[in-house]
Amino acid sequence: MWLFFLFLLVPLIEIALFIQVGGWIGLWPTLGIVVATAVAGTVLVRSQGSQALQRLRRSFDELRDPTDTLAHGAMILFSGALLLTPGFFTDAVGFALLVPGVRNFLLRWLKQRVEIHTVSGGNPHWRPSNPMDSDIIEGEYEVKDTSPRNGPSGWTRH
Repeated sequence: MWLFFLFLLVPLIEIALFIQVGGWIGLWPTLGIVVATAVAGTVLVRSQGSQALQRLRRSFDELRDPTDTLAHGAMILFSGALLLTPGFFTDAVGFALLVPGVRNFLLRWLKQRVEIHTVSGGNPHWRPSNPMDSDIIEGEYEVKDTSPRNGPSGWTRH
């Protein structure tokens, strides 16, 4: 239900802000600001996105937990979507998400409210008894009748 109100409220806020800003500075400067924020947001998202990708690669190389880096990358991606959406409110939220301090605050806030469970299977310490047999997989098989049929296959309806 809250998502419905969000989808209803955000466009109303954007329309109100367009009317206010357009009344203060005029139509063309308002449109110019919207286009300029989209261009500036694209440049910032590209640079911060590439930095986040480098941090992600480094965390994989160093075998560290990439959770925080992935969360920052997701917030940067979301900020890019907001900055490409025309409007002053979405631009303000998008630019706020590009600030690392805001992302760190949101990440700490989310970590307090999310419960994480992990599941693993198998025995991580299992090794084949004979290393030469590590490529052998035992199994059984049965040969089915492969003679050509007349008519449609068994996968079609009549």
